[in-house]
Amino acid sequence: MTGTKSMTATKSMTATKSTAMQTAVLGVSGYAGAELARLLLHHPRLHGTAPVFFGRESANDESIALTDLHPQLADNNGSGHGSGSLRVEPFRWAALRERDIDVVFLATPHEQSRAWVPDLLSHGVRVIDLSGAWRLQQPENRAVYKFEDTDATIAATTQQQAVYGMPELHRAAIKGAKIVANPGCYSTAAILGLAPLVRSGWADLNRGIICDAKSGVSGAGKAPTAKTHFMYAADNLSAYSVFGHRHTGEILEQLDLAPQQMTFTPHLLPIPRGILATIYVTLREPMQASAIAECYRSFYKDSPLVRFHGERLPQIQHVVRTNFCDIGFALAADKQRLIVVSCLDNLLKGAAGQAVQNMNLLFGWPEQEGLL
Repeated sequence: MTGTKSMTATKSMTATKSTAMQTAVLGVSGYAGAELARLLLHHPRLHGTAPVFFGRESANDESIALTDLHPQLADNNGSGHGSGSLRVEPFRWAALRERDIDVVFLATPHEQSRAWVPDLLSHGVRVIDLSGAWRLQQPENRAVYKFEDTDATIAATTQQQAVYGMPELHRAAIKGAKIVANPGCYSTAAILGLAPLVRSGWADLNRGIICDAKSGVSGAGKAPTAKTHFMYAADNLSAYSVFGHRHTGEILEQLDLAPQQMTFTPHLLPIPRGILATIYVTLREPMQASAIAECYRSFYKDSPLVRFHGERLPQIQHVVRTNFCDIGFALAADKQRLIVVSCLDNLLKGAAGQAVQNMNLLFGWPEQEGLL
């Protein structure tokens, strides 16, 4: 196919373009899609250039008002877009050329992202995928999704191009990526909480790491299920997907851990949003709290969306509806048993906010822009 974009090279993502970058969101109907729309509508670099919102691929030309899906987005004062007039239109491949789109956000089911990303890349656009379609490089970890690729060769080639979209770990690689695989919400909390200790070699991996994480109900998505129904989730706390949660592989891959070196157990909290991960680590040798604090501060000194609180433990109420990951720790009297608490909003730093953070890196903007 031909059009205004080259199919062999992607536009340079710099801030020198004469007009604002054109974004598109495919799959805006869910919780993360709504937050993504809100952030993009208010992003200072996109002022005057509203995102293109796509629904499902369709042969007809029917569209619906964005505010019919998400009334909370009505009258976005200061966005410069007049959101009441924005439409969610059926997806058409031709629209990628007609609208001169620079980057597509996918807030779609894993299987749809897996099928569509190769074609999106062939149209010369960059992709930020919020699903789990391209996060995992190792087949044994990816098997949890049970993907059935139509063309295994194309899927393997696309997988090799995918960069895991955690700026705190892969900032340089994200800047030049064609496809950014946005991390999962649980894995963001766990990886950010553990990375300084594991990368420094201070964690005794032979003793094992335990990550006990709890999430609000929105982490399960917008489609209702028996276990996310109010009558099940309210006044309840339950563990699920024990030894089989799909985010486990992300944690293992990003921290270079073997399966027997970490136990991850997710729980469902009876709250709308937020994640709190309590991580149990044994240090290889006794250490002072001041040394642990310096390790974290040094690791995240250039990471504006990680707030390290030292020996003050974070809480969900302090991160909900923000784009921060808060981290704190407690050290036992033996100076070797350590508990790290990592806390974030699963829809923002765990999804839409991190996606916008990755967009900022792609375009050469400060990564926290539009997120504070």
